[in-house]
Amino acid sequence: MKEFLSQRNIPYTEKYVDRDREAAIEMIRRSGQQGVPVTVIGDQVIVGFDRPRLERAISAMSEAGAPSAGVGSRRSLGAKVADAGRYALPGGTRAEGALVGGIKPGSPAEQAGLKVGDVIVAVEDRPITSVDELSEALSAARSSTVKLALARGTTRREVTVRF
Repeated sequence: MKEFLSQRNIPYTEKYVDRDREAAIEMIRRSGQQGVPVTVIGDQVIVGFDRPRLERAISAMSEAGAPSAGVGSRRSLGAKVADAGRYALPGGTRAEGALVGGIKPGSPAEQAGLKVGDVIVAVEDRPITSVDELSEALSAARSSTVKLALARGTTRREVTVRF
């Protein structure tokens, strides 16, 4: 991983989870996994050396440049998300979408009422099956407000996020 990032002149912070308990707890909280490497790029958490996903995340960050909420730019919900299909939800059910694992206080996600455990299943009626699709749909949105469809437990609801 270090060589991969260094070859692309991407600065990174290395944390040794075998020696740093807080780093280990953070890794498990963000990824739901205990294996390494875990790489965080923007809002994306990538477990393992998933080269295609790393390339897409790096490309998305490069294209976005400085954070901005303009049309066609990378927008941050202020939520930590992971591919829901990688996890069994309560009751052992599997879900497609972006699983919300954390929410930054004061963020658009918090203001819209997202909760940890929600699964984002659509953006502006566009189905979402992964974090990559969520990121693409948010970038493609044409307005400063975006409608999200969420699965929360056995219910489905819609919220409006304002960037």
